[in-house]
Amino acid sequence: MAGLAKLRTKFVSKVSKEIVNQLLDNLLEDKVINSGERESIIEEHQTTADKARQTIDTVIKKGNKASNRLIHHLQNCDPTLHEDLSTQESQVLQEFSSTLIKSKETFWKEKQNNKDIYPVTLNSSKNRVALLITNITFADKMKNRAGAEKDEENMEKLLTDLGYEVVKYRDLTAKQMDKALVQFSNHSKLKETDSVFVVIMSHGKLGVVLGVNFKKDPSPGEEPDELPINNIYKHLNAKNCPELVNKPKIIVIQACRGEDGGSVIVCDSVDDESAMEEDIEEDKVQRIHKEKDFIALLSSTPDTVSYRHKLEGSFLMKFTIEVFNTFAHIYDVEELFRKVMGRFEDSSHPFRQMPTKDRCTLTRKFYLYPGLNHMS
Repeated sequence: MAGLAKLRTKFVSKVSKEIVNQLLDNLLEDKVINSGERESIIEEHQTTADKARQTIDTVIKKGNKASNRLIHHLQNCDPTLHEDLSTQESQVLQEFSSTLIKSKETFWKEKQNNKDIYPVTLNSSKNRVALLITNITFADKMKNRAGAEKDEENMEKLLTDLGYEVVKYRDLTAKQMDKALVQFSNHSKLKETDSVFVVIMSHGKLGVVLGVNFKKDPSPGEEPDELPINNIYKHLNAKNCPELVNKPKIIVIQACRGEDGGSVIVCDSVDDESAMEEDIEEDKVQRIHKEKDFIALLSSTPDTVSYRHKLEGSFLMKFTIEVFNTFAHIYDVEELFRKVMGRFEDSSHPFRQMPTKDRCTLTRKFYLYPGLNHMS
């Protein structure tokens, strides 16, 4: 594990005695080290630096799995040091969790009276609700979205693990999606919840999400099967959904326009060359006080494609789930979105895509506190 070894000097010089002891306890609990090794490190080494040096050397000798556990526990015990080490050797510390890491109750409690953080209570965390719409099968069979079932399954699990009741729909037209949004804006839990998620996965063009009956060349007078993204904001804003005033509304959209990316990796797009100026104008016009506490993550910028693997699902959803599983217990939502965007910067990937953090009107930080809904 040469990469972890590169962090040895900085780890030894910066880690505190308390953190070394916590790491040793965690590694013992994980059976990475045994009680004899723990006692030897504590009793035979007098200074904190010597204890830290022996700890990391012992773990490195035990291989990749042991090293990953040390990284994981350091992230939980001392996020600041973990972040500091990440800047030195980011590839070493990018070990993503396959399951959601829970926040510690003390982490939640220490943020309760901070006016720069959105309030989350035990009751509100038990009344969370999310809307999940996935379009997979289209009237035009050539537009069927292979792999989207995996996205739906994984996103539903993440939202459920975060404590959200998931209102789920599949294969909707634009009118049906709009109706689902209206019904969601009247959900009985909105009065008690601390936040909502809206996740929509389909094909798209600039400013719109496509319904399952979309036609590239509709008949004269036929209304295109397109849902303006602006409708999401309209239905959930302060005027139309007062129950969500001053509450975070998190939107994730996997839909874009672009060209096909290949036989295995495909893009959620239609063959559209127009980027109508009025769509852009609509996005700007609505940025007034009635639209507040929103944040959206769109799968790509307008001039790039959004990729989806036919078996594993979209890269946006894969990276979002990995980042939320690994970091949601210590970072706020806006920082989580930044980390998702950072996953796409790796030039070694055989694709080019950059998600867009859009129309962010959050006035405070919002932490999800995974596991809070199960605390007493």
